[in-house]
Amino acid sequence: MKTDCVIIGGGPAGLTASIYLSRYMVKNIIIAKDMGMASETPEIENYPGFTKISGTELVQKMTEQAKHFGGEIIYDEVEKIEKADEGFRIKTHNTEYDAKTVILAMGTHKRKLNVPGEEKYTGKGVSYCATCDGAFFQKTKVGVAGGANSAMTTALLLRKFDDEVHMFIHSKLKGDDILKDRIMKDDKIIKYYNVEIEEVYGEQMLTGVKIKDRKTGEVKNVEINGLFVEIGLIPNTGLVKGMVELDEKGLIKVNSKMETTIPGMFAAGDITTGSNHLEQVITAAAEGAIAADSVHKYLSSQE
Repeated sequence: MKTDCVIIGGGPAGLTASIYLSRYMVKNIIIAKDMGMASETPEIENYPGFTKISGTELVQKMTEQAKHFGGEIIYDEVEKIEKADEGFRIKTHNTEYDAKTVILAMGTHKRKLNVPGEEKYTGKGVSYCATCDGAFFQKTKVGVAGGANSAMTTALLLRKFDDEVHMFIHSKLKGDDILKDRIMKDDKIIKYYNVEIEEVYGEQMLTGVKIKDRKTGEVKNVEINGLFVEIGLIPNTGLVKGMVELDEKGLIKVNSKMETTIPGMFAAGDITTGSNHLEQVITAAAEGAIAADSVHKYLSSQE
């Protein structure tokens, strides 16, 4: 199948790129495994136009808009990208696509604790998505690993279901002051500062975590029935490692036009070095729009 542009990734960056490309009358196809990390965000309060909206709903609206303007969305997984005579060849599980240009918008995935018991109890109390699994832990005690915006948002969501939420914070709360204020005012959210989780344990299901005070070295057990891990993100750039230039964190290096080090290949969203690493839906969307504009100009220059 031939097209002007293949967009890899179905989150805000990829969807916005599709919307803009379609309005430029540039034929485009989105290939995505899923709806991206943004769809797992319980509540978004800082995207213009919506006082409050779930990540799933927002991404669904973007998906509908991309389809409305003519973007084609295929849920599949890209296995390989190769340079071709007239652009790029993109190979998936099911087929191959020839594209004059590519926009990389693969997003990120959750960082794991990498401690004993984490893998064993994943799906048995350990979760990386409060939107997906939070409702399963009603009227019990749960924990959140992390202290930034995603962790605070998760803790506030879980408080709707649970009697107690224990936050295990590596140093201090970091992020939006409005979220910090809500966390600090809720006495059912129990905060542990300067700690790290050393072990996840249980029987058939998770029953607790072992934490260590980073200053004193004191170790203690905290009984919880669920643990939601929110300690950061890792860019999904393995597909293009060795192909485009990455920084020390594995992010794709881009310029202000969202150009990578390969002509005709662009990148947008949380996988890039752009937008001051803000990692927000609005910056992902902005980068998607810029990448689409750059694709349009690049294709026009090739005519």
